[in-house]
Amino acid sequence: MTFDSTAAGPSIGPSVAEILQSHASGTGSPTKTAARVADAIAARGDDGTWLSTVPRAELLAAAEEIEQRPGARTLPLYGVPFGVKDSIDVAGVPTTLSCPDYAYVADATAPAVQRLLDAGALYVGKTNLDQFATGLNGTRTPYTVPRSVFGGNMISGGSSSGSALAVALGQVPFAVATDTAGSGRVPAALNGVIGFKPSRGLISTVGLVPACKSLDCITVMAGSIDDTDRVLDVVIGRDNNDPWSRDRGPRHQGTAIRVGLPAAGELEFFGDAAMQNAHLAFRDRITLSENVVDAQLAPFLAAGALLYAGPWVAERLVEFADFLATNPDSIHPVVRDILRSGEKYTAVDAFAAQQKLQQLKAEVARLWEHMDVMIVPTIGTTFTVDEVVERPIDCNTALGHYTHFGNLLDLTGVAVPVGTTADGRPQSAMILGPALSDDTVLTLAARLLDEPRDTGALPTVVQQTPSATTTSTPLRENS
Repeated sequence: MTFDSTAAGPSIGPSVAEILQSHASGTGSPTKTAARVADAIAARGDDGTWLSTVPRAELLAAAEEIEQRPGARTLPLYGVPFGVKDSIDVAGVPTTLSCPDYAYVADATAPAVQRLLDAGALYVGKTNLDQFATGLNGTRTPYTVPRSVFGGNMISGGSSSGSALAVALGQVPFAVATDTAGSGRVPAALNGVIGFKPSRGLISTVGLVPACKSLDCITVMAGSIDDTDRVLDVVIGRDNNDPWSRDRGPRHQGTAIRVGLPAAGELEFFGDAAMQNAHLAFRDRITLSENVVDAQLAPFLAAGALLYAGPWVAERLVEFADFLATNPDSIHPVVRDILRSGEKYTAVDAFAAQQKLQQLKAEVARLWEHMDVMIVPTIGTTFTVDEVVERPIDCNTALGHYTHFGNLLDLTGVAVPVGTTADGRPQSAMILGPALSDDTVLTLAARLLDEPRDTGALPTVVQQTPSATTTSTPLRENS
C-alpha cells in the first residue's frame, strides 16, 4: 500500500469552541461559517462524503435565520455546522440508507437532530454510509465509494463513512453517526478522528431507521473531546418514545481510573506488524502514566462472535424483510446476502444465543469489578478498497474484531487517534467501559489526547422528553 503525501491524514477544521468564539466576537458569523462550509464541500466535488447537502443559498439563508433568533448568541451551538448520517431522519429531506429505491422523504426530524437544531446548530446535509448501515468498510454503497483521508486507496470505514470524512476533512466540527457493531468507531479510526459510542439509550434513536433495533446507538464523530462533550450535553436526554431510553450516568469525580490491558498475546493484528508495533508502543507509554491492571479479552471476543455468527443478523429483517422480498435487485449484493443469512435462524437459535450472551455478560461484569475501563486497538489492521471488494466478509469481520461485542455487552466506548504506524497509516485506540461509565471513558480519552477537561465545569444535563512509528506525547497528531 502506498500513500499520497497530499492526503496524509485529517485536517481538522475550527472547533466548536473556536466557531462560537468567532461568532461571539464578530470576526465571524453563522453566514460566514456557512459560506466556508459550502465552498469547502464544493471544492472537493463528489468524493463520497455527502449524499445530499443543503444548496448554498439555502444554507446561507438558514444561517441567517439562526442569527435572527431571539437570544441566538446564547445558544450552545450557535451557528455550528454539522452533518447527519443518511439513516437518520431530517424533515423534508430524503432518507436513503444508501439505497435509492428504499428512499423516502421524512415528515419529522429525529429528536437527537432536533435538539441540535434547537441549540442553534446548522444542518449541512446527509452523509454517506454502507447500505442499510450494514458493514464496517464504506464500500457497500451504490454511490461514490469514499476513501480514507490517509490515501493509499484505503477504505474510509463504515457504516458511518461520510460522517467521519466530513470531520476529518475539516468541513464540519462534528457529525451525527450510528453504531450497531462498530459503525461509529471504525471509520473514526481509519480517518484519524474521535468516534464516541455512548451507552445505549442515552441518545434517542427515534427517527433512526434501525439496523438491529436492540443494539443501535446514535453516536458522535468529532475532532476533539471538548467538541464531543459540547454535543453530548445537547443531544443526551430521556425520550419516552424510545423504549431503550435511560438517564445519563454520573460525572467522573476525579478518582483514579484503573485501566485494563489485555495480554499482548491476546491481541490480533491479522499479520500487520506495523500496526502491532505501533499499538504495543502506545501501551508502553500509557503503562508509565496510568494505573494499569490485567484484563481478560476472551469473554468480550466470545460475545462479539455471536453478532454475525448468530441470530442477531436476523433482527435486520424486522426492518428490511419486506423490501428484500420485493426489491432484491435494489440491494447491494453483499448486503443482500447478509440479510438473507438471517432467514435460517429459528426461535430456538435466538433463545440459545440470548442465554449464551447472558452468561458472557455475567462474566464480563465480574471483570469490571477490578477495572474501570479497558483499552484495545480500535482496528487491528487496515484494508484498501480493492482488498475489501475481493474479500468483503473476511475483511469486514477483521475490522469488527474489537467492536462487535460493544453493544451486545452494553458497553460505552470511544475511538481515539493516537498517532500513525511506521508506514503512515492511522493508529487508533479504543477505550471501553461498562454501561453509564461514559464520563469516565471520556475523561481518560481527554487525558490521552492531552486535552484539558474540567468535569466540574461541565453543565448538568437536564432530562427532558425531546420534541418529535508511533508518535510521542501528546498521543494525538495530524489533527
